[in-house]
Amino acid sequence: MTQEDDWDRDLLLDPAWEKQQRKTFTAWCNSHLRKAGTQIENIEEDFRNGLKLMLLLEVISGERLPKPDKGKMRFHKIANVNKALDFICSKGVKLVSIGAEETSAKEGLLLWCQRKTAPYRNVNVQNFHISWKDGLALCALIHRHRPDLIDYSKLRKDDPIGNLNTAFEVAEKFLDIPKMLDAEDIVNTPKPDEKAIMTYVSCFYHAFAGAEQAETAANRICKVLAVNQENEKLMEEYEKLASELLEWIRRTIPWLENRVAEQTMRAMQQKLEDFRDYRRIHKPPRVQEKCQLEINFNTLQTKLRLSNRPAFMPSEGKMVSDIANAWKGLEGVEKGYEEWLLTEIRRLERLDHLAEKFKQKCSMHESWTGGKEELLSQKDYESASLMEIRALMRKHEAFESDLAAHQDRVEQIAAIAQELNELDYHDAATVNARCQGICDQWDNLGTLTQKRRDSLERVEKLWETIDQLYLEFAKRAAPFNNWMDGAMEDLQDMFIVHSIEEIQSLITAHDQFKATLPEADKERMATMGIHNEILKIAQTYGIKLSGINPYTNLSPQDISTKWDTVKHLVPLRDQMLQEEVARQQANERLRRQFAAQANIIGPWIQTKMEEIGHVSVDIAGSLEEQMNSLKQYEHNIINYKSNMDKLEGDHQLSQESLIFDNKHTNYTMEHVRVGWEQLLTTIARTINEVENQILTRDAKGISQEQLNEFRASFNHFDRKRNGMMDPDDFRACLISMGYDLGEVEFARIMTLVDPNNTGVVTFQAFIDFMTRETAETDTAEQVMASFKILASDKNYITMDELRRELPPEQAEYCISRMTRYIGADGPSGALDYISFSSALYGESDL
Repeated sequence: MTQEDDWDRDLLLDPAWEKQQRKTFTAWCNSHLRKAGTQIENIEEDFRNGLKLMLLLEVISGERLPKPDKGKMRFHKIANVNKALDFICSKGVKLVSIGAEETSAKEGLLLWCQRKTAPYRNVNVQNFHISWKDGLALCALIHRHRPDLIDYSKLRKDDPIGNLNTAFEVAEKFLDIPKMLDAEDIVNTPKPDEKAIMTYVSCFYHAFAGAEQAETAANRICKVLAVNQENEKLMEEYEKLASELLEWIRRTIPWLENRVAEQTMRAMQQKLEDFRDYRRIHKPPRVQEKCQLEINFNTLQTKLRLSNRPAFMPSEGKMVSDIANAWKGLEGVEKGYEEWLLTEIRRLERLDHLAEKFKQKCSMHESWTGGKEELLSQKDYESASLMEIRALMRKHEAFESDLAAHQDRVEQIAAIAQELNELDYHDAATVNARCQGICDQWDNLGTLTQKRRDSLERVEKLWETIDQLYLEFAKRAAPFNNWMDGAMEDLQDMFIVHSIEEIQSLITAHDQFKATLPEADKERMATMGIHNEILKIAQTYGIKLSGINPYTNLSPQDISTKWDTVKHLVPLRDQMLQEEVARQQANERLRRQFAAQANIIGPWIQTKMEEIGHVSVDIAGSLEEQMNSLKQYEHNIINYKSNMDKLEGDHQLSQESLIFDNKHTNYTMEHVRVGWEQLLTTIARTINEVENQILTRDAKGISQEQLNEFRASFNHFDRKRNGMMDPDDFRACLISMGYDLGEVEFARIMTLVDPNNTGVVTFQAFIDFMTRETAETDTAEQVMASFKILASDKNYITMDELRRELPPEQAEYCISRMTRYIGADGPSGALDYISFSSALYGESDL
C-alpha cells in the first residue's frame, strides 16, 4: 500500500474532508446559479425538491428542461429530481462509478494545466492534489492568461498561504470564479482533496477557454487582413509601375514618330547616335520593367486565387494586354524610325555628293563661259579686212564647235539640279538659281552665236584665203583640248561606293582610260607638229607672226600644260581608288566579323528558347528540379550577355562605316535584339510560372503526383505544342479527367479559365482551375465566425473590442474600412463586420 492510498483512506474517515467537499461543490453550484439570479446555502436541503437542481442543469447546458411540478408533496419533489436525472442520463453521463469518460476528462484537464504552466519556475503539475499546495500553479495559470493581474516574479515558494490567497482573491474579483477553497485547508492537509482541486481548476479552464477561442479568432482575422494588406500593396505597386511604363511609352512614341529630317549629315548622324543610346541605354531597363510587371501581375493573381479573393482588375488602360499593345506600338514606330534614319542618311550622303559635283561642274562651266558674251557681242568685223573677216569666220566656227561640245556639260548640270530637287536638298533654291543662270546664259550664248554667224556670213564672200595650218591646228587642238578637259574632270570626279564590286568597276574604268593615253599622246604630238610646221613656214618665208592663232585661243603652251596636268592626275586617281579599295576591304572584314557572331548567337537563342519550352512541359522531375534547371538556364543566359554586347559593338562599327547590307548572314541586329529580349522575357516568365505552381501546390496542399497528372493531361491535349489548349481540346481534357460536362457547366468553367475571351486556355489557368477544384481555402463565412467570437456572439463589433483583440495596425485597418452597423440592437459607433468580411472576398464592395 502506497502513501497516497493511506492519504485517501484517512480522508474518507476525516469529517473535515466531507465539510471541504460540501463547501467546494456548494461554491461551484452557486457560480452557475447566480447567472439565473439565485443560490443555495445547503446542498443537501436546497436540491431536495429538484427545482434548483433542474435550474442548475439548464444554466450549465444552455437547454430547457421539461416543465417542473409545482406541488410540495413528496411525489412532486421526486418527479422533479427524476426529470433532472433523466436529463443527465440523456446526455450520456453515468451517475455511478468512474468510467473512461471521467478519466479522459481528468487527463485532458491535467494536460492543459501542464502545458500552460510549463514555462514557469517552481511549478511542476503532476496531479490534482500536492502539486497545488504552494499556490504557484494557480498563480501561473492566471499569469499565463492575464499577466496584468499578478506579478509572478514577486511570488515565493515558501509563502504558500499568501500565494493561494492571492490566486483566490484575483480569481474572485477579476475572473468571476468564487472562492471554493481555504488556503489553510490546502496547506495543512498532507494530500488536498483531488475532486475539490479539479472542480476549482476546471473553473479556470472554462474562464480562459473563451479567451483562447478569442485569441484563435483574432489570429485568423490578422492572417486574413495581412493577406489583404499585402495584396493591396502589390496592387498599388502594379498600378504605379504600369503608369510609369505607359507614361514612358507615351513620351517616347512621338519622338520616334517625328520624321522631320535634319538638313546636314552631322545632324542626322547625331539623331542616329541618339537612337543608339535609346536602344542601348534607355530601352533595356524598360524591357525589364515590362517583364517584371507581367511577373508581378501573375504572382498577384495567383495569391488572390490562393486566398479565395476576387481577381485583380487594374485601372482602365493598365491591363497587361494594354501594356503589351502599347509596347507593340512602340516597337512598330521604333522599327520604322530606324529605317527612316538610315534612308535619310543615305539621301543626305547622296545629296552632299551631288551638291559638290554640281558646284564643281558649274565652276568649270562658268570659267569657260567667262567673257564669251562680250566676245560674241563684238562688231570687229565691221572694220576688218577681208583676211581678218575670213579669220573671224573660222574663229567663230571653231567657237561653235567648242560650244556644241559644252552642251553635254550644261545638260549634266541641269540633270544634277533636278536630282537635288527630287531629293529635297536643303539649299535647293540656290542650286536652282545657279542652274537657271547657267541655262539662261547658255540660251543667250546660243542666240549671240547665231547672230554673229549671220553677220559673218554676210561678208563671207570677202574671205579669200585661210591659213590652213592655223585652221588645222585649231580643229585638232579644240577636240583634243575638250578630251583633256573631260579627262581632268573625270580624274577629279568624286565617287561614292558601298562594295568591293563597285570600286572594282571604277578601277576597271580607270584602267581602260589609262590604256587610251598612248593614242592621246600621238594626237598631242600631231597637233604640236602642226604648230611646228607653222613656225617652220614662217621662218622659211619670213612671215612675221603675231603669236596669235586667229582660229583658236588655244596655244601650244595650253596643250602642254593640260597634258602635264592629266599625267599628274592619273597617279593621284590611282591612289584614291586604292584607298577606297582598302576601305571597302575593311568594311568587308566588318561584315564577316558581324556575320560570324550573328550566325552563332541567332541559333543559340533559338535553341535556348526551345530548351526552356521543353523544361516547362517536362513532368519527369519535381517543380523544384524544374526551378533549378530554369535558374541554371537563367544563369547561362546572363553570362551570355557579353556576346550580345560584342555583337552590338560590331554592329555599331558597321553603322559608323555606313555599312547597310551584309550578304554573309540572314541575321540583322534587329532580329537578334528581338530574339534576345524574347529569351529574357521567356525565362523570367517561365520561372515565375513555376514559382506560382510551387506556391499553388504548397498553399493548396496539391501533391507532386497530382501536378504531374495535371501536366500530363494538359500536354496530351496541347496539340499545337504552344502551351495552350483551344476550347474543344479543353473540354476533351476535362472529360478524360472524369468531369460530366453539360453546355451550361462548360460555359461557366470557360469564364473562369478564359475571363478575357481569348479563345485559348493557358497552363497556368488550367492549374488554377484544377487546384480550386481539389483544395480548400479560407472563406468569408469563416472570417465572419472569427469576428463573431471577438464580438461575444453579437452581430456587430465595437472599436474598443477591435483594439483590445487585434494588433494596432490591423485594428485601425478594420476600423477605417468597416461601415456603421445599422441594426436597432447596436450601440452608437457599432461596426458591421459581416459586410466587411464579404467585401474581403469580393462578395460586396469595401
